[in-house]
Amino acid sequence: MKQKVTNQTRRKMLIGGAAAASTPLWLNVANAQADTIKIGFPTPLTGPFSAEAQDQVKAAELAIKEFNDAGGFNGRKAELLVRDDKLNPGEAATRTLELIEKDKVNFVVGSLSAATQLSINAVCKERKVLFNSISQSDAINEAKDWSVYTFHESLNPTMTAGAVARYSIPRYGKKIVFLTADYAYGHEMVRAFERAGKELGATTLADIRHPLGASDYSAFLPRIKALNPDILVLCNFGRDLVNAAKQCTDFGLKSSMKIVTPVLLYTSRLAGGPEAFEGILGGTGYYWGLEDRIPTAKTFNDAFRKMYNGSVPSDYGALGYAGIKSVLASIKIAKSTDTMKVVSAMENLKYDWYKGPEYYRKCDHQAVQTVIIVESKSKNMKDKYDVFNILTIEPTTEKNMRTCAELGHKA
Repeated sequence: MKQKVTNQTRRKMLIGGAAAASTPLWLNVANAQADTIKIGFPTPLTGPFSAEAQDQVKAAELAIKEFNDAGGFNGRKAELLVRDDKLNPGEAATRTLELIEKDKVNFVVGSLSAATQLSINAVCKERKVLFNSISQSDAINEAKDWSVYTFHESLNPTMTAGAVARYSIPRYGKKIVFLTADYAYGHEMVRAFERAGKELGATTLADIRHPLGASDYSAFLPRIKALNPDILVLCNFGRDLVNAAKQCTDFGLKSSMKIVTPVLLYTSRLAGGPEAFEGILGGTGYYWGLEDRIPTAKTFNDAFRKMYNGSVPSDYGALGYAGIKSVLASIKIAKSTDTMKVVSAMENLKYDWYKGPEYYRKCDHQAVQTVIIVESKSKNMKDKYDVFNILTIEPTTEKNMRTCAELGHKA
């Protein structure tokens, strides 16, 4: 169909054409520089991990706002492009490819599953796009899945489950039973807990596996009670963790064993309530209560409170914040959005966004950081957000990580 050209349209075309022809080269360059810096953010907005994903997005938006409010980079503002990966590896790969090919993102940050982050990473690796993962995984650090474009802001199971094992086994005993979500996250947590437990003389009585998204654990509970472990380790996440904690409590397992979880989620504790989680201890990458001892935690919390009506950030929310901050800070250090220049800047980044000093290990780009051991409480709560006691903070050290050689990286 032939478009009708009105006088007004002709005038616009002439003005536009004249402007383009007469615009100095330096102004064209300036206009190009004013393009937004696009960061793709695939995460499971729907499904059993949706509460954690929503917090990731909130905190990521805060990091974007802080960057833009500070003037951005050479006048360029940042933009967050959030996509729902539905907790499905195939969907995650499709959404990531769309972000890169259609939306032309400069970088990718996100994920909330050991499986989806590997599919996101595979796409970014092929397309040579920097990906900063904010979900736990051991596999993403291994040479077969890793690339120079891969960064891992989150803790990994070796660090998290290892810290919980080192804290709990000397205090509660060496006979261990695992209740495990039957997918990569659960398997990696068991492996890491056993790895640390072996050095402490621990014995695995059983690894009882359940499907991802299970709602009924009643078939497993009598067996767990009959095994009579010293420690029951819940290796699951999101709604699975909530359901498991509730049903273990209702069945009375706490009277004869200590229940721990490698990752004690703030959002799960809020959803499950104080009674279900009473006395359960676990590891976390962040708890807002750190603000009493770490200045950057207070700064982060206050900014989050101001933006979100007084609420406080969760553990995985904090990762959304840090994952974005690290990329944006590296752009400024590199003085460029060129991928390899930003990679180089991130490799040398020393930062403290919210929990104390961190850095990326050179061989696998794993963020070296503290693990906080917390225990859920139901008494002496200052407010509804005051749900954990901080028991200890395992310091930043590469000694508690798998070695670069073990991961398949050359020395």
